[in-house]
Parts: sequence; structure tokens; C-alpha cells
Amino acid sequence: MSKKISLGVAATIALIAMAVTFSLTMVISMNMFNSTVSSVKNKERQYNKLSEIDRFVRANEYFTINEDTLNDTIAAGYVLGINDKYARYYTAKAYSEMQSVASGKLTGIGVAVVNDASSGYARIIRVYDGSPASENGLEVRGFITAINGTSTKTMADTATITSALLGEEGTTTTITYLTPDRQEQTLDLVHTNYNTPTVSYQLTAGTCGYIRIDSFGTSTATEFKTAVDSLKDQGATCYVFDLRDNTGENLNAALVSADYCVPSGLIAQQEDKDGTTTDLRMSDENEITLPMVCLVNGNTAGGAELFANALRKMGGATLVGTTTMGKGVVMSDAQSFSDGSAAYITIGLLLDNEGQSWNDTGLTPDVDAALSADEQSAYYDFTIETDPQISKAVNAAMSLAGQN
Repeated sequence: MSKKISLGVAATIALIAMAVTFSLTMVISMNMFNSTVSSVKNKERQYNKLSEIDRFVRANEYFTINEDTLNDTIAAGYVLGINDKYARYYTAKAYSEMQSVASGKLTGIGVAVVNDASSGYARIIRVYDGSPASENGLEVRGFITAINGTSTKTMADTATITSALLGEEGTTTTITYLTPDRQEQTLDLVHTNYNTPTVSYQLTAGTCGYIRIDSFGTSTATEFKTAVDSLKDQGATCYVFDLRDNTGENLNAALVSADYCVPSGLIAQQEDKDGTTTDLRMSDENEITLPMVCLVNGNTAGGAELFANALRKMGGATLVGTTTMGKGVVMSDAQSFSDGSAAYITIGLLLDNEGQSWNDTGLTPDVDAALSADEQSAYYDFTIETDPQISKAVNAAMSLAGQN
């Protein structure tokens, strides 16, 4: 039987509810206040410290201060100090250059280079078809020793050399070129638009489809599918996917490419700071049924690790090479600032289809294929047929296909 609640009891319940609500509100408010105060105090410490240093420097510094350089260096130092080893700061000039390259406004001369340790010069490791470099006869294993009169020995790294080779369409870059047989030439190269593929492929060892993925970009998934289908039409009975030195910047391209290889199911997830997870991609039913091998090394990172991990866990692929970098994170889009500069920071952790992370640990290969000291020094001299790591990967693939 139901009973009526007296007015006094109802009032008491209402007062208790109000008190609980007030207490909870006060607790939340105090936590927010304490957090805000702590944040304000931290910012005050930052500004005070910078102000102290600035007063000391401006009162005593002999050399003239370049304000733009100072501000960029302070910003870069901030990003360097946030305990995010993958965060990057770009000056307005560097960020503008990146955007111009992406839009095609700026182009290179049609080569990929590395800073050669033995000579100090820019060593050519790839020449792209239809480019100024290709049309002027530049070859792999040649060297660029100077760009517009400046020795490449004085350039800090590969990125600096690559930047120096950029120019707008129709402009000219003058290089000093040393051929593979050490003949020196001076060449004026006129910048024109050309395609820079991220995927190259061929049959090797008779029926093994070898596919090199240099990087993951906007066109990679389409190029990758074309390579896989073309090699299958040519009679490929297995595949080797070479992911060495692939830093995997474009996660979506890696996910789409992996989707083409693996059966239906969850490929990867993103875990945010608060612990929530989001599915990044579900694979469809299309898959590669031929044996697959992924060739990896210590510079295989990000989306390239995601691709290799998905193929191993979902498609039964074998990993050959050395332990990968261990960059299992999701990066933000570029955040541009008022002066034209920009930054990228880590916004999440990558998880595989089982909720596992490889961040900081990397992927351990199933078949070790470490290079000896002599082989490492000859790394850029190897061809597909003579590269010992490719040979191990091909042998593993052929064995899986029952042909070895």
C-alpha cells in the first residue's frame, strides 16, 4: 500500500539534495579553480624567467639580436620541452615552403638525396622519370657537390640540401654534378612539374612481386593497388613490401593500403589522453591471399609500422629485417599561428586491432636480417638483386609460397 510523504520529510529530502548538489558543485569548482591557479602560476613562472633572461641579455649583449630568430628559437624550444619527442615547430618560411611543395608551386629537380657520410656531399639515391634531373642525365650513385655555388658539404643535413634544390616552375638551379665514374659537370636545371611516385615495383626471383613504398602520401594507396594488381597479372606468387626508411607520415594512406591487403575487421584504433578509443578504420572483405612479407628496419615508423603490424596480425604476413622505430602515435594536423609559423603535436596513441601499442618498443621481426658494418656502408650501392635484406625477404616469401 502506498503512503503519502509528509511535507516535513519532503522538505528534508529537498534540503539534503540541495546540500549534496552544492557540495559536488563546490568540489568541482575548487578543482577547476586549483587547476586554473596552478596553470596561471606556471605561466607566471615561465614569463618571469623569460623576462629575467631578456632583461639581462638586452642590458649586456654585445651582438645585435635578430628578433625573428629569437622568437622562432623560443617557440622551437617550447615545443622541444613539452615531453613530446615527435612534436615539431616550423618557422613561417619552413611552413610556407612545405605548403608550396605540397601544392606544386615549388618543385625540386627530380632526385632523392642523402647526406653521404664518407664524402660529405649529397648522394643521389633516386632519379624520377620525366624530371629535369632525368632529362639532364643525372644517375643514381652520382653526387651533387654544389647548389648555386654553395658546397653541399656546408649544408647541415639532407633536409637542408633538399630545400636548396627547390624552385618555382621556370626558374633555374645550377648544380655541380659528379657522375658515378667521377666526372664533374656544371648543369643548369630548369624547374618543371613532374610526378614523384611513392611506390615502385618489379618481379624478382622469377615470381616474387617486390614493392617498395618510400613513404605514405595522398597518392600511395592508388599506386600501391596498381602495383599489387600489375604484379599479380605478371604471375606473382608472393609479395615483398619494402618499408625500410618509410616514416609513415600519412596514417590514412597507410590504413587504406593495409585495407587492400587484409580481411574484414578492425585495423587500428586511436587512444586519447582521457583513455577513450576511436576506431580508425574497418577493413572490407577484399584481401590479398598470396603470401606476404614486410621488410622493415629501425627507420620504419608511424603509418609504415601500422601497415606492417596490420598485415602480420590480420593477414599472416611475415616481418623480416630489424626492430622498427616504435613511433605508434597519432599526430595533429598542422596548427598555424599568427606569424605564419606552425606546429604539430601528438594527440593520441595508436593501438592495433587487439588494443595493443607498439609505441617506444617497435615491432620485432620474425626473421632477423640485420646488416653487417660493411653492408651498412654499402647500403646505397645495393640493387634489388644484390641487397642482402631483400634477398632474405624474398627467400622468406618464396618459402611461404612453397617455391624455396
